[in-house]
Amino acid sequence: MAKKHFLFFALLLFSKLIFAQKVIIENKTHTYFSCIEAYENLIKKYPNIRLQNIGMTDAGYPLQLVKISTHLNEGSKVRILINNGIHPGEPEGIDASVYLAAALLGEKNALFPKGINASVLNDCEIYIIPVYNIDGALNRNSNSRANQNGPIEYGFRANARNLDLNRDFIKMDSRNAFAFVEIFQNIQPHIFIDTHTSNGADYQHVLTYIATQKDKLSKPLSDVMCKLLIPSMEKNLNDKNWNPIPYVNAWTDAPSTGWSGFYESPRYASGYTTLFNCIGFTVETHMLKPFDQRAAATADFLNATISNAAIYKAQIISAKENAMTLDLAKKYFPLNWKVDSTKNSFVKFRGYQAGKKISNVSGKDRLYYDRKKPFVADVKYLDTYQPTDSVSKPFAYIIPFAWKEVIERLRANRIKVEQIGKNYANISAQCYYIKQYQTSNKPYEGHYLHYQTKVDLQNQILNVSSKDYVVYSNQPGIRFIMETLEPQAIDSYFNWNFFDAVLGQKEGYSDYVFEDLAATLLKTDTALMQLLQNKIKTDAAFANNGGAQLEFVYQHSPYFEKSYMRYPIFRIENKADIPWKH
Repeated sequence: MAKKHFLFFALLLFSKLIFAQKVIIENKTHTYFSCIEAYENLIKKYPNIRLQNIGMTDAGYPLQLVKISTHLNEGSKVRILINNGIHPGEPEGIDASVYLAAALLGEKNALFPKGINASVLNDCEIYIIPVYNIDGALNRNSNSRANQNGPIEYGFRANARNLDLNRDFIKMDSRNAFAFVEIFQNIQPHIFIDTHTSNGADYQHVLTYIATQKDKLSKPLSDVMCKLLIPSMEKNLNDKNWNPIPYVNAWTDAPSTGWSGFYESPRYASGYTTLFNCIGFTVETHMLKPFDQRAAATADFLNATISNAAIYKAQIISAKENAMTLDLAKKYFPLNWKVDSTKNSFVKFRGYQAGKKISNVSGKDRLYYDRKKPFVADVKYLDTYQPTDSVSKPFAYIIPFAWKEVIERLRANRIKVEQIGKNYANISAQCYYIKQYQTSNKPYEGHYLHYQTKVDLQNQILNVSSKDYVVYSNQPGIRFIMETLEPQAIDSYFNWNFFDAVLGQKEGYSDYVFEDLAATLLKTDTALMQLLQNKIKTDAAFANNGGAQLEFVYQHSPYFEKSYMRYPIFRIENKADIPWKH
């Protein structure tokens, strides 16, 4: 009897050890090649998964896309796109997605020891970009994430051109971005998930996330996300004791004072996807937590999102369709936003007491978080944004043939761009003049980014060439069109330096020659003379500056180039102003 009891407990202990090994993954992350190999091994075993190459990256390797789906209900499923390794030093999504794919195909594994409900594939198509920044993933090291707790090795944040790809979704400087856009536009996902590791304050939470800013989504999608998806997803994750909260975008070193929702402008992944009526989530697991916890939390987040997408399939699909219809009917679009400080919700924040102590490096005060002093508090979360401007939707935009980089990016995003095909004179159009802008004094992602751009809108009569292009506003992607072509938008092509050539004056004058011509102009043009006199009366410095007065006459004369500071993309307000067939 004693011997039987011994064998029983020995077997029980052994089974527990085996189980423990299954639920704890190593402090290692896939290399790029081992990640692709893991998917290829699944493809050999299961019919519902495939891998294809799409586009090219700056590393010289094609971007891969994994699709997991059954053949049931084709064309009527929620399409979910998961993007991993945009920052390969934050790699838990790379590993979590491999485990997720295996579990969806029926395998139990370390992150899903009990398996998962694979019937979600009857209602969802799952697309996974295994490693987006292949360039950075190949640049492996153990030191670039100095504040991060594992894994042992990982990739580098930037790609082969030293670009942060999570700032490249509008300007599209990288081949990676063109490949991603091809994938995204082919799939037209309902839900997009980007996987990351956070930086910042220390706290108890393993899992935080950024949801698409609710006010920037059309109301049907915002309602589905806020009233259905997020509450259900959080319940699932709370049941697993993850206690997820919105990304800790703290105002101070002590997040207990609260924080605002992250402003995801279109340069970022989920800001870009929002422009196409796609609900977006960015997973941000905490950098100081062990890698196995971060990978497990990410895997559970992905699974919870997919599970609830299957439950709310009808509402999600309908909301996206309604949002696209509403976009086409809109007459005005907000371009820039600010947080509404008068509205807030509360987040149950599990933090650590922040304090100061003497630095062993400098001997001065330094910040630290005391993990022996955890606390739980309801803190303010400002998750409402309000628009700071609103711009009317024109009937069409005219883009001169010369601006090929803009045309390429619009077409890559499936925006219909048509060549006019015939020369036309005397077209009534609206032209922007750049009246004010500021420029960063240091390069940012390869650009000297403009900001606080102000414009003056003027009506002009223009000629257009047969080679020029027209972009009609009555098409899907109108929000992308407005956000990129309206120069005052935060991530417009103007602010990303695509049109800097128009900011330089090309012609001028010699003072001693133009003096006589200016005098003649003032004698014959009484309106110009009156403008000059009014300026002299109201501006003392100007009244005492002969050179400034001469420049004033020049700028208001027929000799001053109209193209100086004129934004080269023109707005056509009315259908009747276009003489060609459309």
